[in-house]
Amino acid sequence: MELKDSGLLKTELFIAGHWTGAVSGATLEVDDPATGRVVARVADGGAEDARRAVAAAEAAWPSWRGLDALARADLLWAWHDALKAHRDDLAAIMTAEQGKPLKEAAGEIDYGAAYIRWFAEEARRGYGEVIPPPAGDRRVIAIRQPVGVSAAITPWNFPNAMLARKLAPALAAGCTTVCKPATQTPLSALAMVELARRAGIPEGVINIVTGRDARAIGGVFTGSPAVRKLSFTGSTAVGRSLMAACADTVKKLSLELGGNAPFIVFDDADLETAVEALVRAKFRNAGQTCICPNRVLVQTGIHDRCVEALGARMAKLSVGPGTGEGVDYGPLIDDAAVAKVASLLEDARAKGARVLRGGGVIDGLGPRFFEPTLLDGATMAMKLGCEEIFGPVLAVMRFDTEAEGVAMANDTEYGLAAYLCSRDQARCWRVAEALEAGIVGINEGLVSTELAPFGGVKQSGIGREGARVGMAEYQETKYLCLGGLGAGS
Repeated sequence: MELKDSGLLKTELFIAGHWTGAVSGATLEVDDPATGRVVARVADGGAEDARRAVAAAEAAWPSWRGLDALARADLLWAWHDALKAHRDDLAAIMTAEQGKPLKEAAGEIDYGAAYIRWFAEEARRGYGEVIPPPAGDRRVIAIRQPVGVSAAITPWNFPNAMLARKLAPALAAGCTTVCKPATQTPLSALAMVELARRAGIPEGVINIVTGRDARAIGGVFTGSPAVRKLSFTGSTAVGRSLMAACADTVKKLSLELGGNAPFIVFDDADLETAVEALVRAKFRNAGQTCICPNRVLVQTGIHDRCVEALGARMAKLSVGPGTGEGVDYGPLIDDAAVAKVASLLEDARAKGARVLRGGGVIDGLGPRFFEPTLLDGATMAMKLGCEEIFGPVLAVMRFDTEAEGVAMANDTEYGLAAYLCSRDQARCWRVAEALEAGIVGINEGLVSTELAPFGGVKQSGIGREGARVGMAEYQETKYLCLGGLGAGS
């Protein structure tokens, strides 16, 4: 990995504005998913390091919340500009540790920076309100204040954007932060915070603890009364545990958890639009996204043509190392991810699904490169009907009527994203409103943007990130009642 600015490759914890090793002195290896080679060794922090980070954030909070909104906005703008200026290096770091193609990694840098830009603007709009009083000698006012120290736990699939999506609104609102990035992809977070340091964000406002012992680090975050808010992106199982652990200190929570997104193709869909939207949504990041389609529900009248068109489009996908030219997607993150996808396919085959294309690891590329795989005859009785595939597998299910399609789509404990394709506008509205999901793409597969609220319903989570509502997740509303304001003499 060659960088124009080698100072962005950081391997220590970042606490109270300083780079420091773990208290234990331990380190962990970060490998390249494409080759398995070690990219770097980073500090392997634990509970004591997490406590140091919380203390630093708590100490920094009074001065950060006391800073005027314009000053916070200017610092966020400076951080945004630094990320954009170092886009190529940040993309190279991400590709080396996460595996996605360089072009896609660079797009993620832009996406993450867009959240910082958005909340730099929103920092100046933490409005309260004046409420008509119940009596003439009173005035009723509601103001918004930062909740306090905020903890963020981020996943490996979008190591830049997920951190930006949590830190930007927290900082804009006046909160200080402690963060634990995923063990597989800590380098992106460390590079981001180095640029935040250079941008002038004060000591203690952002603190990063890397480490393998997620339970110990997370336990400090959830157990500390100084931490008033926790934001987590990851699996529903871990989200449930974190939610329970936060109960003792009654923290505010934002949870973006698992998904089981349906992609519904109706008989009246524009087939070319549907296929392109589906492939773009599914194969981004090798299918390792929480909102990518997990179940493809195709109406009987268009089923055969749709499956044929999908196979033809998938044949054009290029798979290889993220540094290669024209690569559409790269490797899965680790060996466990490959084993999970293979297990889901084995279960589907055993229960009657037909593999029309792909189905295994690509010979000659390495053990983590999985073929673009197309299954037909999938059913909800198969494991992939209720578990996230998190890999480059399209599982097609057939349905007859609109009501049946909607019922199949909603037949899951999850409710993060859903998609539908139809040229009937009445149907688009009707189905979109009936789908039990926090995000619905209509004739569109790429739906993520900082402008819109991102989050799920049911067991896909709590709260929303991005948009105007994103900063409110890091604020408390305080009611002020002013009395004794009767008429003067």
